[in-house]
Amino acid sequence: MAKQEGTKPDDVRTIDPDRSMDVLDAACPSRDVFVDLADKWALLMLASMRQRGAQRYSELHRSLGGISRKMLSQTLRTLERDGLVLRSVDPEAMPPLVLYGLTDLGGEIAEETRALCSWTEKRAAHVHEARLAYDRRHASDV
Repeated sequence: MAKQEGTKPDDVRTIDPDRSMDVLDAACPSRDVFVDLADKWALLMLASMRQRGAQRYSELHRSLGGISRKMLSQTLRTLERDGLVLRSVDPEAMPPLVLYGLTDLGGEIAEETRALCSWTEKRAAHVHEARLAYDRRHASDV
């Protein structure tokens, strides 16, 4: 996601709607979208907004325990640029109320993360057991 800082509006290209997409092809335009979405903070942020709805920056920061403020801002900008998150400001509120919520497109991909989150929660213990077994088998390799 750090690539965003160097991204300029003219770096975006129009994609032929008839082009076949393949995320495994490094030259395919779908690859950079996939890479943005596959970022751990992006997936967690989408899941949080799916569960809790639109949130203030501080609420989102608390809901994503362990994320730095810099990474939170960077990820929000990337997801906003990708059309998945909408930043809305209520200038009538004092101080102005800024909320981050999912767009329709963001809601669509956030819903797709539900299965991954569910599987992870159900199978985390198995994965940790596999890691311990692997580490024991490879302890002498270090």
